Amino acid sequence: MIRFREATRGELETAVEWAAAEGWNPGLEDASIFWETDPGGFVCAERDGEVIGTGSTVAYGREFGFMGFFIVRPDLRGQGIGRDFWTWRRDRLRARLAPGAAIGMDGVFAMQPFYARGGFVFSHRNLRLAGTGRACTSVDAALVELDSLPFEQVAAFDRQHFGFSREGFLRRWIHPAGGLGLGFLDGDRFRGLGVVRPCRTGFKIGPLFAETPEIAEALFVALSSHAAGQPVFLDVPENHPAALELGQRHQLTESFGCARMYHGHAPDLPWNRIYGVTTFELG
Repeated sequence: MIRFREATRGELETAVEWAAAEGWNPGLEDASIFWETDPGGFVCAERDGEVIGTGSTVAYGREFGFMGFFIVRPDLRGQGIGRDFWTWRRDRLRARLAPGAAIGMDGVFAMQPFYARGGFVFSHRNLRLAGTGRACTSVDAALVELDSLPFEQVAAFDRQHFGFSREGFLRRWIHPAGGLGLGFLDGDRFRGLGVVRPCRTGFKIGPLFAETPEIAEALFVALSSHAAGQPVFLDVPENHPAALELGQRHQLTESFGCARMYHGHAPDLPWNRIYGVTTFELG
């Protein structure tokens, strides 16, 4: 008999391992940070005491939710397990949110029709661009480490671009072990935010939020330099031409991608200032 239930902390590690096997390249600290964001947001499908499916149903307060980590064990796919599990996950997250609250997801392209049948509407594609980190000889003087800034200032800028408060997640995300978080200060005005973190393979940059292409360029160059000589990845919203141009300038090429979809009213985000999304798993 198959049952769907809340996952344990150890079972979240299983989800991360399965994500790595799928080629999604999770960050080294992702499991720990994700769990602290919403311990009740991770679920699994179990049969005879064995986990056969994983997923996340993370709630940011009661205003917004995000679904990810949807994986059924490869040898059990095509049997209807995933369909029932996914529907249960969607309904569980809806119950955790306020009536009418939106739910977002980044789903692999092949699953788009399935998600659409479940009430999700396509917004745009987020493309994973891959390249190699390059050392830079100088760093823009306006760049400062996020450690040195008031957290409230960082959180306010993030909220403008994510659309909702996620302070619990952000407190750890912007200080990754082995990584780097940078802000762009124009006088006392905060105008850009970027984080690079170590992953199973190389480094991922995300988020990368900036008010202008020039600020995005300065942030990317510094974050890429932190990963000099290593593979570097940036998840770019395809509906932002300047973000695609940033990747092209730095010889990044498409390696993977997901369809951003929403259930309910999609948040009105400033996509023209989003050069890199934070994570395919939690938004």
